[in-house]
Amino acid sequence: MAKPLTDGERRKQISVRGLAGLGDVAEVRKSFNRHLHFTLVKDRNVATRRDYYLALAHTVRDHLVGRWIRTQQRYYERDPKRIYYLSLEFYMGRTLQNTMVNLGLQNACDEAIYQLGLDLEELEEIEEDAGLGNGGLGRLAACFLDSMATLGLAAYGYGIRYEFGIFNQKIVNGWQVEEADDWLRYGNPWEKARPEYMLPVHFYGRVEHSPEGVRWLDTQVVLAMPYDTPVPGYKNDTVNTMRLWSAKAPNDFKLHDFNVGGYIEAVLDRNLAENISRVLYPNDNFFEGKELRLKQEYFVVAATLQDIIRRFKSSKFGCRDPVRTSFETFPDKVAIQLNDTHPALAIPELMRILVDVEKVDWGKAWEITKKTCAYTNHTVLPEALERWPVSMFEKLLPRHLDIIYAINQRHLDHVAALFPGDVDRLRRMSVIEEGDCKRINMAHLCVIGSHAVNGVARIHSEIVRQSVFKDFYELEPEKFQNKTNGITPRRWLLLCNPGLAETIVERIGEGFLTDLSQLKKLLPLVGDEALIRDVAQVKQENKVKFSAFLEKQYGVKVNPSSMFDVHVKRIHEYKRQLLNCLHVVTLYNRIKKDPTQAFVPRTVMIGGKAAPGYHMAKKIIKLVTSIGDIVNHDPIVGDRLKVIFLENYRVSLAEKGELSSPAADLSQQISTAGTEASGTGNMKFMLNGALTIGTMDGANVEMAEEAGAENLFIFGLRVEDVEALDRKGYHAHEYYNRLPELQQAVDQINSGFFSPREPDCFKDVVNMLLNHDRFKVFADYEAYVACQAQVDQLYRNPKEWTKKVIRNIACSGKFSSDRTITEYARDIWGAEPPALQTPPPSLPRD
Repeated sequence: MAKPLTDGERRKQISVRGLAGLGDVAEVRKSFNRHLHFTLVKDRNVATRRDYYLALAHTVRDHLVGRWIRTQQRYYERDPKRIYYLSLEFYMGRTLQNTMVNLGLQNACDEAIYQLGLDLEELEEIEEDAGLGNGGLGRLAACFLDSMATLGLAAYGYGIRYEFGIFNQKIVNGWQVEEADDWLRYGNPWEKARPEYMLPVHFYGRVEHSPEGVRWLDTQVVLAMPYDTPVPGYKNDTVNTMRLWSAKAPNDFKLHDFNVGGYIEAVLDRNLAENISRVLYPNDNFFEGKELRLKQEYFVVAATLQDIIRRFKSSKFGCRDPVRTSFETFPDKVAIQLNDTHPALAIPELMRILVDVEKVDWGKAWEITKKTCAYTNHTVLPEALERWPVSMFEKLLPRHLDIIYAINQRHLDHVAALFPGDVDRLRRMSVIEEGDCKRINMAHLCVIGSHAVNGVARIHSEIVRQSVFKDFYELEPEKFQNKTNGITPRRWLLLCNPGLAETIVERIGEGFLTDLSQLKKLLPLVGDEALIRDVAQVKQENKVKFSAFLEKQYGVKVNPSSMFDVHVKRIHEYKRQLLNCLHVVTLYNRIKKDPTQAFVPRTVMIGGKAAPGYHMAKKIIKLVTSIGDIVNHDPIVGDRLKVIFLENYRVSLAEKGELSSPAADLSQQISTAGTEASGTGNMKFMLNGALTIGTMDGANVEMAEEAGAENLFIFGLRVEDVEALDRKGYHAHEYYNRLPELQQAVDQINSGFFSPREPDCFKDVVNMLLNHDRFKVFADYEAYVACQAQVDQLYRNPKEWTKKVIRNIACSGKFSSDRTITEYARDIWGAEPPALQTPPPSLPRD
C-alpha cells in the first residue's frame, strides 16, 4: 500500500489553509531569523529545537499583537455588552498551530520553515499542552472562547493560571502513576503578564456592623497577578483575551507578624499565599471539600469582579462622566456566565461589592446581580455537587456567609408565602443544608442568584428540570433553558484532520468552517463513488499514521485494516469502561473457542486519566492493561484482537495526526442513560468520520436525531428503563446467572486469569459489579454485545460503512460551538454577535 502523505507533504495540495503568497513566506522567514538571532541565541552559536520553536512562536505572535490591540481598542470605543466566562478550568492544549490556522498563516509558516530546512510538525511537538482542565468542562470553555472570538463577541475568559495543570499519566506495571505537569518550565510565549492590573484579594478576618454600613476587617491579603493570552477568531481579525490570575504574596506578607520566628521564615511563608494558584485539582465529576480549593474559587471570583467593575466604570461610551457611578445599567453592559458552581461565589461577592462598597440598597443590588449572572449546570451526579461546610466559610469568608444567610432568608420567605405550611419544601429548597455538619449547597445559590439556568444537552436539561432542580423549576419555570454543547470545527476538523477537511472543501467549499450546518450539502453526495473512495482513503491514511505512532509508542504492532475501536474519556464508573472490558473478554473467549471462524479484526483503544484518589478508576486502568497483556501475546488470537491503553490522553493526543479522533472507526459513548450530561468527545468522533456505539444519553440522543438512529449503533436501557429498574431493584446476579458469556468473563476476571501474578487483584471490581454497581453494567451487557455484532457486520461491507460515515459527517453541523454560543448570546446574554468585523492591522483606522 502507498505510504500516506505527511501533513507537511500535503501542504502543497491543500487549499483550505489559503495559498501562501511569496511575500508572506519571505516575511515569515525574515521574522523567524530575526527572533532566532536577536532574542534567543545572543550568547550561543548553536540553536536548539526549542530555540526554533520559540522563534516561530514569536513570529506568529507578532501577527496577533496588532489585531489584539485593535480589537480591545474597538471594544473600549464602542462599549458593547461584555461577556465574562468564569471557569476554574480552561483546557487549551497547544496554541501554535491553532493560532496559525485562525490567522490563515499555516501555509506561509509551513513553506518558510520548510525552506529553512526544518519540519513544522516537529516544532509543533515541542510545545507543552496548557492542561488547565480535567476533561469536558475545561475543554468546553476553550471551544467557547474560540467561538466567541470567531463570532466577534466582546468576550473574556477568566480563570486561574495554575503552575501545575492536570498531571502527566505514566503507566508503570499496568498501574497509573501521576507526575507533576511542570508546563511553565521553559516559559510560555503566548502569555503576557500585566502587573499594572494586579489586584488584592482578602481572606479570613471579621465582620463589623456600624451605622455607616458593614466592614470586613483584619483580613489577610493575597495579590492576584493577571496573565493575558490572546484568543484569535477564525480569519476575522478579532482577538479576544483569556485572563488567568496567579497568586502573589504582598511584600509585607507576615513581616509585621512578630510571632513568626523572624525575617527568613516570613519570606519562606510567602509560599502559603502563592500556593493558591499552584495546582489544578484533578477531580472530574467529584467534589473534594478542601479549604485550598475554596480559596481558589474565591480568588478567581474576587479578582475577576474587581476587574469587571473597573472596566465598567472606566468605559468611554454611554456616559458623560469620566467614571460611571450608577450601577443601574450594569446588567445592560455585563453578562457573567458561571461554568458550573465552581465560580458560584461571584453571586455573594457581587452583592458584597454593591451593598458594602458601592452603597447600593439590598433590593436593587439583588436585582442587578440576578440580571447579570447565569449558571450552567454540568452534572447530575450527587457526589459531584459542591456542598461547603458552613464552618469553613465562617473562618475563610465570614462576610460572604452573612450575605448567603440573608439571600437564603429572603428566598425562603418568598417560598413560604407561596407554599404556606410546606416545611419539607423549605428544607429541600434551602441554600443551607441542616445536619451534623451544616453545609452550603452551591447549586441552590446559583439557581437563586441567576436569571438563567441551563443544562448542556436536551435530555440533561430535562433531568435538571424534572429531578435535580424540580422545586426551583416549579417556582420559576422561565429561568430554565437548554444549550446543547458543541465543539470548534477549526481545531477539531481543519487542524486535526486536514485530509478530511480538504475532501469536504473540494465538494462544498469552505463556508462550513464558520457555518457547520453547511455540511448538510454533503447529503446528496452520500452515494457518490468518488466521495466514498476519498473519505475511506483519508481514514485509511490516518489509521496507517496512527498505527506507526502506536508501534513506536507502545511496541504493539497493530493491523491498520482492523477496526479501530476507541473509548477515550476520563476513567469513571458511570462512563462504563468496564462494559467495554467485558465485551473485549467476550470477543477473546469467542476467538479462543473457535479460532477457525472468520472474525472482524479489532484494535480496541481505551484511554483517559483517573483521579489520583479514585481507587476503583485506577483498578479499571489496571484491568485494561492486564487484559491487553494476555490478549496481545496470545498466538491463537494473532492480529484479530489487540487491546491498547492510550497513556497520558490529552488534547494534543486527541487532535494530532497520530491521533485518536481522525483515525477512529468506532466511537464508544456508553454511559448509563441519565448520567453523562452531554459529552463532547462523541461530537469530535462524529465530525471526524467515526460511527458511534452508544446509549441514549447526553448529546448522543440529539446525534441520533440529527443523523437518524439507524446511522448510529444505539443500545441499552433508556432513562425511563433505568428509573423503572431502580424502583424494582437492580440485581446483578440475575444477569450473571442467565448469561453464560457474561458469567465466564466475570469469573475469569475474578479468578486472576488476567492477573496470574496477583490472582486477587480484581476481586473488589467484581464484588462491586455483582453487589453495588450504581451504573448497572450487567443490565446493558447483552444488548451491548449484540449491538457490537451489528457493528462487525456493517464493517464487513466497507462501502455501506463509509456511506454511513458520510451521512454522520453531513449531519454533525448542529454540534458546532458556534451554534451553541449564538444561542447563549441570544437567549441568555442579550448580546447579538456584531456584523462589523475588526479591520486588519494593515488598514488605517476609521
